[in-house]
Amino acid sequence: MQKAAGHRLAKGSDASRARLSEQLRLIRQRRGLTLRDVAERTGLAISTLSKVEHDQMSLTYDKLVQLAHGLEIGFAELFAPPEHPTMVTARRSITRNGDGVLQRTANYEYRYLCTELADKRMVPVVTRIKSHTIQEFGPLVSHAGEEFIYVLEGAITVHTVFYEPVLLHRGDSIYLDSTMGHAYLAAGQEDALVLAVCSSDESNFDKRLQAIIDNRSKGETAAEPVKLPRGAKRRPAGSDPVPGTDPAR
Repeated sequence: MQKAAGHRLAKGSDASRARLSEQLRLIRQRRGLTLRDVAERTGLAISTLSKVEHDQMSLTYDKLVQLAHGLEIGFAELFAPPEHPTMVTARRSITRNGDGVLQRTANYEYRYLCTELADKRMVPVVTRIKSHTIQEFGPLVSHAGEEFIYVLEGAITVHTVFYEPVLLHRGDSIYLDSTMGHAYLAAGQEDALVLAVCSSDESNFDKRLQAIIDNRSKGETAAEPVKLPRGAKRRPAGSDPVPGTDPAR
């Protein structure tokens, strides 16, 4: 009897920890916050928050209250059940070859697809990359969410704050955290063409993303050398940060 009760308790504890992991990540991404942002608001260590998000640890009651207070949410929201759509939206959009909304900057030529759908969680963009050096490109960009890049033509070099630059050829792809400073450059003499899919739970993310790009294009300047946060070290292009660690340390 005692073994069975202990087993049920352990299963319940695991379920609560998983729910906390899911909710913390969801709340943070919806607000466009990094782990560092959450740490500054709550007073909890970045490594602790990372372990919670990776379902590697839970928090004591006092720490949970501290987390909820810092995020300005109710305690119960940390363990709220995931939202499920109550009905099929039947949303659909088709973009024919050559259609879409075109946006040009000094570095890129963006063609936004499926633009008649409002408040999309994913923003698909076919992007022609025109910059060939980081000096041409300017400061690295960052925004809420995550993104996937697939090389359609040519080759690109991907620069990010926490990794060494990586070269991608036609058919190669990369998936990364968009809150990390990043830049895509054409690697050869010719321009490169990629399919980019940016994703975020932010409301009206598609419009916010276009506004960020538009504002940047108006103030593009020559780049300074890419700088890491104090104490940070670059990782090889193919490596990932270890869960539960602060990549800026």
